[in-house]
Amino acid sequence: MPKPLTDQEKRKQISVRGLAGVENVSDLKTNFNRHLHFTLVKDRNVATKRDYYFALANTVRDHLVGRWIRTQQHYYEKDPKRVYYLSLEFYMGRTLQNTMVNLALENACDEATYQLGLDMEELQDIEEDAGLGNGGLGRLAACFLDSMASLGLAAYGYGIRYEFGIFNQKIVNGWQVEEADDWLRYGNPWEKARPEYMRPVHFYGRVEHTPEGVKWVDTQVVLALPYDTPVPGYRNNVVNTMRLWSAKAPCDFNLKDFNVGGYIQAVLDRNLAENISRVLYPNDNFFEGKELRLKQEYFVVAATLQDIVRRFKSSKFGSTEVVRVDLSTLPDKVAIQLNDTHPAMAIPELMRILLDTEHQTWEKAWDIVTRTCAYTNHTVLPEALERWPIDLFQNLLPRHLEIIFEINRRHLERIANLYPGDHDRLRRMSLVEEGDQKKINMAHLCIVGSHAVNGVARIHSDIIKATLFKDFYEVDPHKFQNKTNGITPRRWLVMCNPGLAEVIAERIGEDYIRDLDQLKNLLEFVDDDSLIRDIAKIKQENKLKFSAYLEEHYKVKINPNSMFDVQVKRIHEYKRQLLNCLHIITLYNRIKKEPNKNWTPRTIMIGGKAAPGYHTAKLIIRLITAIGDIVNHDEVVGDRLKVIFLENYKVTLAEKIIPASDLSEQISTAGTEASGTGNMKFMLNGALTIGTMDGANVEMAEEAGEENLFIFGMRVDDVDAMDKSGYDAMEYYNRIPELKQAMDQIAGGYFSPDQHDLFKDIVNMLLHHDRFKVFADYEAYIKCQDKVSALYKNPKEWTKMVIHNIAGCGKFSSDRTISQYAREIWGMEPSLERIPAPDDPRQ
Repeated sequence: MPKPLTDQEKRKQISVRGLAGVENVSDLKTNFNRHLHFTLVKDRNVATKRDYYFALANTVRDHLVGRWIRTQQHYYEKDPKRVYYLSLEFYMGRTLQNTMVNLALENACDEATYQLGLDMEELQDIEEDAGLGNGGLGRLAACFLDSMASLGLAAYGYGIRYEFGIFNQKIVNGWQVEEADDWLRYGNPWEKARPEYMRPVHFYGRVEHTPEGVKWVDTQVVLALPYDTPVPGYRNNVVNTMRLWSAKAPCDFNLKDFNVGGYIQAVLDRNLAENISRVLYPNDNFFEGKELRLKQEYFVVAATLQDIVRRFKSSKFGSTEVVRVDLSTLPDKVAIQLNDTHPAMAIPELMRILLDTEHQTWEKAWDIVTRTCAYTNHTVLPEALERWPIDLFQNLLPRHLEIIFEINRRHLERIANLYPGDHDRLRRMSLVEEGDQKKINMAHLCIVGSHAVNGVARIHSDIIKATLFKDFYEVDPHKFQNKTNGITPRRWLVMCNPGLAEVIAERIGEDYIRDLDQLKNLLEFVDDDSLIRDIAKIKQENKLKFSAYLEEHYKVKINPNSMFDVQVKRIHEYKRQLLNCLHIITLYNRIKKEPNKNWTPRTIMIGGKAAPGYHTAKLIIRLITAIGDIVNHDEVVGDRLKVIFLENYKVTLAEKIIPASDLSEQISTAGTEASGTGNMKFMLNGALTIGTMDGANVEMAEEAGEENLFIFGMRVDDVDAMDKSGYDAMEYYNRIPELKQAMDQIAGGYFSPDQHDLFKDIVNMLLHHDRFKVFADYEAYIKCQDKVSALYKNPKEWTKMVIHNIAGCGKFSSDRTISQYAREIWGMEPSLERIPAPDDPRQ
């Protein structure tokens, strides 16, 4: 019998990883040793695993630098329109493997490290995740950067270089405990500090109206220090830039107002200024109106806009002399996309620059601003909408408040002319909300100050036009668009699931990686026994690999032949992890009742972080761990049902769990999940979806065929009708015996024998004030889950349904999303052409 292939030998056979030419491998080894030697000369004589990782990272980075410089030269010479993607979050994950994939270096690096007696996968595991985001919004920004580079757009991601990203989650006695994410502790080989582009950012102070114009004076200054990270496109030699700003106190900070003997304290107080970029706010879909957060939002905007104007005014590579003085052509050369309202201050800040520095008229300045900016809305949940108290603004950014008031005055004048006497409409549409304390509605500011407003899935875009922004849609229907989210197939297929990527490439070629619509060609093979076998085999291998990972890291043994039923996302009431819990308890009770029945075995995995201040979400985690404690130790149940809470869910864990999943849980109340992107990742990686008609699930069902998803529950119209008629949880509780049993067990302490009322807050919420109507979808969900279990018993039919799903994934590439943004909002044309590599002769 031939001896089984090693992991490394298996990897070598996967052609989508790039060719490993002899010269290439030899060069990589030479460079690796050079970097390693450099590290050791500085330091010690013995190399650690981390030294090897840094040597490999720096070797790969060498391949980026030439392309990076050439791309930026190319932009200076061609002077294309540039797009600036402004986001408070970029959830990048790890960079090494993604860079190797996009540069076609993976097999060569694997072979080189192997010849040096190292295992590349082990080295990759040393890299920290760049966790500069909370969830969907931040990860979307990361996918967009990959697509913008792969489509040859002159694009820049601008954000904050948080010293501490999203917290690390530990589960201690069943509870979430947060710990700081010190991701920069060992240094970051992918960033390059650019102190030569440091910019001042002003806060506080007062406004003077003088004959020479308006002056904002007596401000406190914080410096913004940029760090650049290269963003490589997929095998097209394009390398764009993500520029993240770090806050630095100026040298004279607190010293100019010299307090006698206060020198030491003044130097210590530099921390106060530098706290701006210290930590990411860990809220997903929730607004926390803290001054530090508003400072962060203005900090990134003020630094970025100075950069945009500087780059606009200079052109031609290496030239710093000003070549454009007139900013009136700015919208022809610059597009600014606001990722939610977090960077909304870009609108008044650009106005301030045009009015106070460039001395434009209001009308001219406003025309430039609105033609330059566009706004993406990410949620309809009222608690997530940003509303900043006016007194906070007055103190921190007095000039911007004046500008916002003037924007509002002119806006309301226009509305009053269109709707004479309709005072309620004026109140609803104002940028200033009246009440106990006046507030600025940042979404209204974004709509008024942008030429395009988009939602992130068709149903979401329809909802904002019909409800949240109805008044604005009636006035300016042309502004409102849809741009359904997407994911990059490079990270979310080629990189995390190379086996599946290769099986697909063997049938339809490799081009689908840059043109995901080609996946529809798989439909020709839906009855092909060899494809069905191959796809099932890859899934089984991924499950075995993940089972081994769980055993090593979580010390749990699971049945790899069970259905892997997975819900991974931030913990939130609207995402309804509680509905999943009720299904688990129902399944458990059924197995206990009829232990000899032929049950479909399941391993149910739930993972995700709860915002540290979100009591209910933390209690939901405690409930999941409590259910697991009972279910997993019940001998009657055995390995037919296991419940696992996946600790510290992050990008890198997603890359492991998603390829191993059979069933994807997308069960938010219809009308609450704007789009979702995890749903798309599961679909692309061969899992089937159980879900409501919410967010992008609607379009997934349309693309793959509704019969190929497990769709259940109320639609948006049903939810609306129930809001009108009233939702009565008790009616369901009294009518459905299995639901009552499950609730009584939670309430009675069955899952918390040491503290019977541990979950009273959850029980009370579900029975008496559940905004998200968990019980209303319970019956339909259970019935739908029974259909899932039945189909899983027929592996061939299950896998055919999987193939239909993969074939329907084309639309959900972020390449398609970005092409639509480029053409329909930014006025740019994407391109698949390769630019010359650094070693190619120049044209």
